[in-house]
Amino acid sequence: MITLADNLGKSTLNLCRDFVALVVFIYLSIRSVLKLRFRNLKPILYTLTSQIYFTGVMAIPLISFIALATGSVVVIQSTAQLSLLGSKEIMGNILVMTIIRELGPILTAMVVIARSGTAVATELGTMQTNHEIEALRTMSIEPLSYVVFPRILGGVISILCLAFYFNFVALIGGYVVANQLNPVSISFYTEVLAQAISADDFMLSLFKNATSGFIIFSIASFEGLKVSGAPHEVPIASTKSVVHGIMAVVAFNLTLSIYIYAKALT
Repeated sequence: MITLADNLGKSTLNLCRDFVALVVFIYLSIRSVLKLRFRNLKPILYTLTSQIYFTGVMAIPLISFIALATGSVVVIQSTAQLSLLGSKEIMGNILVMTIIRELGPILTAMVVIARSGTAVATELGTMQTNHEIEALRTMSIEPLSYVVFPRILGGVISILCLAFYFNFVALIGGYVVANQLNPVSISFYTEVLAQAISADDFMLSLFKNATSGFIIFSIASFEGLKVSGAPHEVPIASTKSVVHGIMAVVAFNLTLSIYIYAKALT
């Protein structure tokens, strides 16, 4: 029993220590960018656009497939079950709650973690083992501003665009597929969706995805730069970025959803 409590206490302390270190890491990254002069922005913009291309553009085929499959299943189940109950009018609310509020942010984040989170952690870890980060500091170049911040910003922009695209494909593509099995008029479908979607749903989706992107790329960059120099630490850092990223994103989305629905019931 003592050993179990001791291990639990050590794990909690390590978690708190890593969280504080991550917060300090994010603060220093943002502060380093604010100190830059305009003429120093060219390499940052290059890294930013490269990150957006890799995270956003190259993920479109995978996001399209997952969004289409998800939307099709949700629309098919919604139309089938609500038809039996004679309550098709609430289909729009169900689609908004399941796709835009919940599944969209979570599934988009999972794709980004699997593709880009691991890539960023591996890339920065490799730069550490090759002493590239140390070389930047030797030349009085702050790695946090040139290497970390543009990746975080590019990741946030990319995940916002991917989430919007996911919602569009899931709702429209899902209807096209589901309509082959259980026909529903397009006018009725668009009407119930228009009635169900509100500005609050848009803001909630925006907040969830932006925060998830910030969490994913902050953790990936943090774990990558924690590599001390041994090559065998790079895959370990990559694995940690995935595990910690998934846990943090799921915990954030779950906590926010519970808070919103609990507030709505009061």
